[in-house]
Amino acid sequence: MEKKQKKFLTVAPFECAWPNDLRFREAGRGCVAFDAFAHNDVTVVFREQVGSQHYHYKRDNCPHYTVIIGSHRNKRLKIEVDGKTVVDAAGVGLCCSSAFQSYWISIYDGLISIGKGRYPFQNLCFQWLDSNPNCTVQYIGLSSWDKHVGYRNVNVLPATPNHLSLWKHVDFVEHDFGEDDLEQELEDGIANYESWGLGKFLENWELSDMFFIVGKEERVVPAHKLVLEACGDFCLSSSVEEAVHLPDISYSVLHALLQYIYTGHTQILESDLCSLKSLSLQYKVMSLVRQCEEILERIMSNKQLVDSTQLVDIFYPSWLQCSKTFPYGLPIDRERLERFLSTGEYSDLDLYVGVHDIVLRSHKVILGSWSTPFTKMFTNGMRESVSSVVCLKDVPLEAFKIMLEFMYSGELNKEATEGINTLLLQLLLLADEFGVTLLHQECCKILLECLSEDSVCPILQVISSIPSCKLIEETCERIFSMHFDYCTTASIDFVMLDESSFSNILQHTDLTVTSEERVLNAILLWCLQARELCGWEAVNELMVNSTPEMLFGERLESLNEFLHLVRFPLLSPDLLNKFEQSSLSQQIPTFDHLVKEALRFLEFEVTDFQGSQRFQHRKSSFKELLYICDGDSNGVLYFAGTSYGKHQWVNPVLSKRVIITASSPISRCTDPKVLVSRNFQGTSVAGPQMEGGRNASWWMVDIGPDHQLMCNYYTLRQDGSRAFIRRWNFQGSLDGKNWTNLRVHENDQTICKPGQFASWPITGSNALLPFRFFRVLMTGPTTDDTNPWNCCICFLELYGYFR
Repeated sequence: MEKKQKKFLTVAPFECAWPNDLRFREAGRGCVAFDAFAHNDVTVVFREQVGSQHYHYKRDNCPHYTVIIGSHRNKRLKIEVDGKTVVDAAGVGLCCSSAFQSYWISIYDGLISIGKGRYPFQNLCFQWLDSNPNCTVQYIGLSSWDKHVGYRNVNVLPATPNHLSLWKHVDFVEHDFGEDDLEQELEDGIANYESWGLGKFLENWELSDMFFIVGKEERVVPAHKLVLEACGDFCLSSSVEEAVHLPDISYSVLHALLQYIYTGHTQILESDLCSLKSLSLQYKVMSLVRQCEEILERIMSNKQLVDSTQLVDIFYPSWLQCSKTFPYGLPIDRERLERFLSTGEYSDLDLYVGVHDIVLRSHKVILGSWSTPFTKMFTNGMRESVSSVVCLKDVPLEAFKIMLEFMYSGELNKEATEGINTLLLQLLLLADEFGVTLLHQECCKILLECLSEDSVCPILQVISSIPSCKLIEETCERIFSMHFDYCTTASIDFVMLDESSFSNILQHTDLTVTSEERVLNAILLWCLQARELCGWEAVNELMVNSTPEMLFGERLESLNEFLHLVRFPLLSPDLLNKFEQSSLSQQIPTFDHLVKEALRFLEFEVTDFQGSQRFQHRKSSFKELLYICDGDSNGVLYFAGTSYGKHQWVNPVLSKRVIITASSPISRCTDPKVLVSRNFQGTSVAGPQMEGGRNASWWMVDIGPDHQLMCNYYTLRQDGSRAFIRRWNFQGSLDGKNWTNLRVHENDQTICKPGQFASWPITGSNALLPFRFFRVLMTGPTTDDTNPWNCCICFLELYGYFR
């Protein structure tokens, strides 16, 4: 396997690639979307654990699913369960050897769905339901058979039957899907997709600015100059309405030409093919000319006579389409269409956008082809139906410009796709308001790919009002709940969330907190609509000279409800006693009742709500591993050495609980297991290597794929040398590639003796971010002039909240 310029992955025959990020978030449920280039046997494996490079599903004794697209020399679709064929369907979802082709495969509790196309859950090709589902599959392998297979644009997405609405512009409705319902939903979505576009304006007087007078009967056929000139050369004036006379052309031939232009597909009698070719050549619609020539050549090569009653289907070839997202597979020259936008040629619409009335010249037929609201605006007798001016006062100018450019090019401006920003959110709202479905899908896709704990609050504030963004909303709520401590202490933005979103987060099954005190603080701040971060003590002081009604206002009722979501019995008796004596308890009856109930429970283990969640530990709570002193046995790496508290300590590197690497190769003086040993080592060195043109020396710890740590303290120990570090960064990472500085040391004189321990706290909001990888990275030379870039550390320990 090799990565070609990091753009796509080539899998050699009988091999399998297991990229690190190809993993379902939830076992047994997920969707993988990808592009593949192959002659046959695009093979995707789903199993509980990662396989090897030379893994083959035929030799796998562990439970797994295998989907083979283009089996039997690209003739069949196969699904295998644990090596046994359960589906063998002819002619379904075959491979394409001339170009990359998009596919998606979703698994949901044994329901395997396979489809074609860029967007998951559209263009379903096949479904099969396993009567004995394997709900443990999580890792995805990209494999091949006897020929190389190329993969690119591989993405893993959530897959639940209630989330199909993300990729189709339909309202979200909570219900259970049966198999028939699911197929109907997909058919409806595809039908809606195909109803968009220029086809609704074919031979329609709406928005037309020219017409043909065709045949001896002089039949009048309306059309649109912009559309015709974007496909060929009709030599039409841009200023006046025109009539084009075609006395020698039959209506059926002109209709076939226009239908091909407006829809990308037409039917015509074999006997009219030559006339259609001539008319297409006259107007330089060259893709149709070539199609007619190929069909006529095929008829002649088969030595057949032209059949005057035989209909011929003609499609605009997909390989000629200039953009995957440009609408409807039409023979439109995109560059020419973009030029018409920039020059205003054939324009019939002036858009006055924003508060400064910036004028954008456009074309009603293009806007109407993308947007139902625009179509209604231009055709239902409103003022805009007869006017060439439309005023959009409350629309953000830059976002609208990007949406307009998308309508003409089918591609998103790079400025809008650089991560999550205000422009992207404005674009999403515009796409939803004007019903530009493909733009809406592109924005949703970018949001899903770029979501982080820093972006969930502003996104939730925007999308909570958009029904078709339900999946993004739920994903944001899940990310917020999993990083609750960080999201409620890094910024005060969360108090702007609406009540429904905040309630969903507080009740989320994945809510992860280091203390119930943090949950209480967040609830008080949200109900207070605070402008700055503070704890319950500050709110308690405000209560001394005020009332709950004055402080919390309209959110007082919400406060009484949310307080029941704090698990007071999990707090310490000392803290509960402080609560009992506080002004909060004296003035808020609900607070007082819950505190007293928790104290009674802790003292007598008696409650009126036995079995309530308030008296149970959260499923995903972190374990606190507290720093006591240098060299103690309370750290994460020592805990890993005991198999997380299950047996006596064994060096965790030897037991493979953690992995330690250095910037220099392993040697007698660079031994990873020394760093977590309980014995002092006189020489332990990570030597320098060149990274980005600079010296870099580091020790790195990987605590494992199933573990994370919110680090709030760490300890180092100098080896027996006098090469004391002075400038370094202590960093954390989720993937071992992108690093976050947890503490930056500049001219730190702490370590000044051989064999000395030293420890430092991690403060600020970054101490609340969970990471898998940690490293000590030197940013300047040591005190040793001989080998100034040797990192001479013989011990490392980490502390904090571990899971």
